[in-house]
Amino acid sequence: MNLILLGAPGSGKGTLAQLLSSELGVPHISPGDILREEVKKDSRLGKMAAPFMEKGELVPDVVMIKLMEQRMDEPDCEHGFILDGFPRTIPQAQQLDQFLSRSNKRIDFAVKFEVSEKCALKRLGGRRICSRCGADFNLYTKPPRKENVCDLCGGKLFQRKDDNEEVIYNRLKVYGEQTLPIEEYYNHQGKLLRINTENSPDMVLKEILEVLEA
Repeated sequence: MNLILLGAPGSGKGTLAQLLSSELGVPHISPGDILREEVKKDSRLGKMAAPFMEKGELVPDVVMIKLMEQRMDEPDCEHGFILDGFPRTIPQAQQLDQFLSRSNKRIDFAVKFEVSEKCALKRLGGRRICSRCGADFNLYTKPPRKENVCDLCGGKLFQRKDDNEEVIYNRLKVYGEQTLPIEEYYNHQGKLLRINTENSPDMVLKEILEVLEA
């Protein structure tokens, strides 16, 4: 099954994508994670993407499309995938459809995660990442047992640059202006599913699986 997860920053896409990946047996592909790794490596792609990411703006389509086509060509995507954070613009969605059609594949569903701005701000502002193993925590919903220390490896926790309040507001603004049209794109194709994600991840996962199996 080929799925796209849609939703504003803080809607729970990352957490639920991992749960869905395990349940469905297909890879979870997060371009954000891939781009952050490229920035960390100071690669050519990372240098191109860093200025946009630091300001909470979308990375140019030409960079994203090339990145995602390379990833979806890998063997583990043969039987499906879950895209978390792509496509974010109509040109990206159109290019994705064209890319998949060349292999007689298609997007099965675009699942829209709906969450209030208040909830999204709380989730993002409280997010902390382990500097050693990459595990994620949240000061409000999943706090570490010891302040600023990873439960898993003892590494120091930090807040991502794109999770500070000013950047969060800009990310939500960018989403509203540039990404919401994607919903209409997949709604027109009859592929859009809407799910409220303010409940616990387990409850939301159960609802998604029930809808997909209907």
